[in-house]
Amino acid sequence: MTLACLSFYVLSQMKFKLQQYLSGNQELRIMSGKPRLIYLNGRGRMESIRWLLAAAGVEFEEVYLETKEHFEKLIKDGSLLFQQVPLVEIDGMKMVQTRAIMSYIAGKYNLYGKDLKERALIDMYVEGISDLMQMILMFPFSPPDAKEKNLESIKERATNRYFPVFEKVLKQHGQDFLVGNKFSWADVQLMEAILAVEEKVPDVLSGFPQLQVFKTKMSNMPTIKKFLQPGSPRKPPPDAHYVETVLKIFKI
Repeated sequence: MTLACLSFYVLSQMKFKLQQYLSGNQELRIMSGKPRLIYLNGRGRMESIRWLLAAAGVEFEEVYLETKEHFEKLIKDGSLLFQQVPLVEIDGMKMVQTRAIMSYIAGKYNLYGKDLKERALIDMYVEGISDLMQMILMFPFSPPDAKEKNLESIKERATNRYFPVFEKVLKQHGQDFLVGNKFSWADVQLMEAILAVEEKVPDVLSGFPQLQVFKTKMSNMPTIKKFLQPGSPRKPPPDAHYVETVLKIFKI
């Protein structure tokens, strides 16, 4: 082997080893670092994930989508399995689909009950709350002439369908939490929903004394109390700029 060939071979091997090292470090960073959340700088479908991580006392990083090109690059790179966000990088995985992400977080941080029966209850409660949250999520995109009607629908569903269920559960259960006597994903989801509805209907809990007590207790839990403070990762209610950004990026 000539000297030139030997030098080329050595340099090639060094480059290969360096790439392996950097790749390994990147994988290690993803495995051992903070969860990384990729979404818009607003609530949307990521806010419940932020709530759950914060309630578990987990710090996380965020990367905000600001352009259609950024979103399309994630699709092109294969980061978005179903070409949708939220995207959460956690434990070496690139997770999509809100429910899957939250189930993983709840299980990882012991917020998913002690057995299958408790998990089933948590799932039922979370699904019910999610139906209400879907109405709230879509409200900012309502046409101007439909906003009053849609707001009335949120109030009607909250007071006649969803909140009575949880008022009854808390009263019959006789505990501070919805499932067992331990803080769970269901409690986090309900607390988020209560505050989201109150932003639109301030007196919505007037007929629900058990939920009023629940809200006070949840608000004073250290991790949630911290998340509710100014400067936390919690996002403000969607405004016109957020709506415009969503429409621009997703070409809705």
